[in-house]
Formats: sequence, structure tokens, C-alpha cells
Amino acid sequence: MPRAYSQDLRDRVIDAVESGGESRRSAARRFGVSEATAVRWLQRVRHVGDRRCAGTGGHRPSKVKPERVWLAAIEAVPDITLVALSLRLLEERGVKADTGMLSRFFRAEGISFKKNRAARRAGTT
Repeated sequence: MPRAYSQDLRDRVIDAVESGGESRRSAARRFGVSEATAVRWLQRVRHVGDRRCAGTGGHRPSKVKPERVWLAAIEAVPDITLVALSLRLLEERGVKADTGMLSRFFRAEGISFKKNRAARRAGTT
């Protein structure tokens, strides 16, 4: 995973533009960063007033977690595919979730739809 640029480099680019009168693009070329990066750094300084890294990634809460009860009730339809479940979730609940998201949710919640014919015939789990 890529790392953030050092704060020292960020400060030098910002100072070159604000104090040195350089353009954002020329400062980017001079310090070896992309032009878009220099532009974003200066936009952040002007809008937020902060020179530090805004941060990357982080936790995003699951869109599917609030629908846990509804999704667990789907166990009554064991032959449904993740694609069909995704479409049904969108139609009935208005939640857009792809198959990967649903798969991760079911794995994390311990919900399994294994088709075990021997167990079904025996009438146990």
C-alpha cells in the first residue's frame, strides 16, 4: 500500500507556492511530485487551513449490517444466488450491495447456505 508523502516535502511545496511565488505545477516538478498532488495540497491549505495529510482509507460502516434481520430471513430460500439476493435487496429494501459485499457480510456473520444433501436426507443440520 502506498504511503503518504513526508510532511517536510509537503511543507516545502506549499511554501514554494505561497511564499516563493511559484506556480503549483512548477513547484510540483521542482520537488518531484505530481501536479495533481501539489494542486490538492494547496486546495486543502486554502479550504481547510491544514497542511497535514488528510488521511487515507479508514473504516466504512457496512451498508448491509442494518439489514441483518432481513438477510438472515433469506435462509428460508436456500437456493438463492448472491446476484439474485443483491437484486432483491435493492428492489425490496433500496440498498445497493454487490455480491462481494454480501459474501463478506455472510462470512463475518457466520451465516452459511451450504447445500449438504446427506444432512438434508437424514433430517439433521
